[in-house]
Amino acid sequence: MTVLIPFASLEASSWKNGGGSTTEIAISPPLAEQGSFDWRISLATIASSGPFSVFAGIDRTLALVDGPGVTLDIDGDSRFVLGDEDPVLEFAGESQVVATVGALPTTDFNVMTRRASCRHQLGKRSLSGTSGFATRADVTVLFLAEGESLEVSSDDERIGMVRYDAVLFEGESVWTLEAGQATIFIVDIYFNQD
Repeated sequence: MTVLIPFASLEASSWKNGGGSTTEIAISPPLAEQGSFDWRISLATIASSGPFSVFAGIDRTLALVDGPGVTLDIDGDSRFVLGDEDPVLEFAGESQVVATVGALPTTDFNVMTRRASCRHQLGKRSLSGTSGFATRADVTVLFLAEGESLEVSSDDERIGMVRYDAVLFEGESVWTLEAGQATIFIVDIYFNQD
């Protein structure tokens, strides 16, 4: 199964603390609540400094998409600057994380998986012209982080994407990607074996 998720069809939800908003891109199971999802992918805009929500049992990855970045203090003993030099951070959802932003907001891609049921890997790829793409996980999500458009095609399907759109793939398949200039994030989700 292949599903296009147009960003224009999604709605942002404001944080309870007023410090930002989150746009949910995909979640499993569908319509799961905050405490019951197996995996969740979203785009968050952090507009002011403050603490992150705690997600016990969850592994998280953040990747910078837009803006100057954010400084993250983790468990009071380590500091990480999510920015152009270090654009990706992995951390445990139960960690106490405090974000500090400057004058401009930052937009970050957020992947969360419940470690009791699945795990994830996040990859980043720059595109120019035509290239091949093969899905290899139980679920793969391709997200257009930069670039005006991207065409994803196979022998049977052709999908047009614009910035911040995503495509969800289930199972293994082979595709062709075509873009002038683009940056994509590839999320691979693997279910734990019983």
